[in-house]
Amino acid sequence: MADSALSGSCLCGAVRFTIDAPLLLAGWCHCTRCQRRTGGPASAQGRIEPGSLRILEGAGHVATYRPAEGYLKAFCSACGSQLWSAEPESGEVRAVRLGVLDGDPGIRPSYHQFVAYSAPWQPLPDDGLPRYPERMPA
Repeated sequence: MADSALSGSCLCGAVRFTIDAPLLLAGWCHCTRCQRRTGGPASAQGRIEPGSLRILEGAGHVATYRPAEGYLKAFCSACGSQLWSAEPESGEVRAVRLGVLDGDPGIRPSYHQFVAYSAPWQPLPDDGLPRYPERMPA
C-alpha cells in the first residue's frame, strides 16, 4: 500500500476501506437521484483508478441499489452511509463519495454536472467551476 493511500469508512465504522491510488477527478453532481440519495442539494464524489479501492472491514455490510439506469449505488446496510458507485455489470468501483474519506482527498471538485436539476431551494455557488446541464462530457 502506498504512503499516499486514502482511508475511509461509513458513519458507524462497520465498513472500512482504502484507496491506494490518487483520485483522478472530483466533481459535484446535482441530479435528482443524488439529491434523494444524500438528502442534500448535491453529491461530491471523486473518480478512482479502477482496482484501487479495497474493503478492509465490513464487506458483508456493503449493500447496493441499482437504479433503472445508471451505476450501482453502494451503502452501509447498518447505518445507511453512501459509499461509492460502481459499474452495473462488473461491479467495479468507479467513484467514491468524498464525505466518507477520513482526511484530505488531495483533490477538489472541478465541475458541476446535471445542474439542470439543481435543487430550487439551494442556489448553485458562484465558485467559477464549469457547469453542465447534463452529464459532464467525457
